Amino acid sequence: MLETFGFTLVALLVIVDPFGTAVIFASMTTNNTAAERRRQAIRATVIAAVVLLVFALLGGWLLRALGIGLPAMKVAGGLLLFLLAADMVMGQTFLRATPEEQKAGAEQHDVSVFPLAIPLLAGPGGMTSMVLMREQARGDPMQFAAVMAALVAVLLLTLVCLLAAGQVAKLLGRTGGHVIGRVLGVLLAALAAQIALDGVRQSFAT
Repeated sequence: MLETFGFTLVALLVIVDPFGTAVIFASMTTNNTAAERRRQAIRATVIAAVVLLVFALLGGWLLRALGIGLPAMKVAGGLLLFLLAADMVMGQTFLRATPEEQKAGAEQHDVSVFPLAIPLLAGPGGMTSMVLMREQARGDPMQFAAVMAALVAVLLLTLVCLLAAGQVAKLLGRTGGHVIGRVLGVLLAALAAQIALDGVRQSFAT
């Protein structure tokens, strides 16, 4: 249980990147009042929680309906997460909000749904991770509880960072946010490789 909690916690922390997302949120809401920023932060976190929870509960059913086994999902998910890791390390935005999307978000009065909740908080990497973690915990209520506990912990930390986005942005600055993103990207690459290798190993074992 603790191993599942730790693995899910690290994976989601790396993918969601609460501190880096807070810096982006601060830059997109410079023209909003404190009350508006607080409302958007709470709304975005709730929306992201619902999206990730839906993928955790229904993603496995969809895979089985399509005849996709867990090993194949692990390989595909690992490759997708590796692309996201490369994206983070290279400073690109292929699988998260693009600069154009961030600019469009900055021009909106409310950025809580797009691009904050989706794809910054609940993007392809987070959705894939929830499906993988849920499928690995299928049939074990304690393991599933560990996955959900990790999700709640990451979302709570994300909410705190978003509510304090101004202070986080001042503390880290744009350079600090980039450095954290690249370090987390390296860690995510290792996690992605492990997931893909596990999928390959399981596919040959069956």
